Amino acid sequence: MNTGVITSRYAKALLKLVLETGGGDNVYAQVTTMLADPDNMPRPLAPELSKFIELLVRNRRLEYVKLILNTFVRLYDEQLNRRHIRLTTAIAAPELEQRIKQLFEDRLGGEVIIDSKVDPDIIGGFILVVDDMMLDASVSRQIEDIRRQFIEKNKRIV
Repeated sequence: MNTGVITSRYAKALLKLVLETGGGDNVYAQVTTMLADPDNMPRPLAPELSKFIELLVRNRRLEYVKLILNTFVRLYDEQLNRRHIRLTTAIAAPELEQRIKQLFEDRLGGEVIIDSKVDPDIIGGFILVVDDMMLDASVSRQIEDIRRQFIEKNKRIV
């Protein structure tokens, strides 16, 4: 059977279960904790998550657990009209974070969660990732573009 079909079916089943029982936020928090640090299992597990993992063990689908849980997180976020945006800056920029958050909440009409990261290697500017799109407005990328243009123009001269 196709891995994508398996992960999708089980993730949808877990989503349906947590929506019926009302334990979605608790399960979501535990799943994101498990995905961030697999060695740090939350104790005790939410009853829905415990039953779900028992189901995976019983059906011999434990090898797909990471994919299933990642899919569940995506589906749960979609259910709540919540988007995650990754923002990378050279220094901490809370004002920029707030402006971007407000802009996307106004445009997308839902909750926006910004995952910020500081990376001094980008020198300045920022890198913004929304879904599958990336806006790289970093100084390091601009320097790389200039370097490539310089090399390309020098090849023509010789």
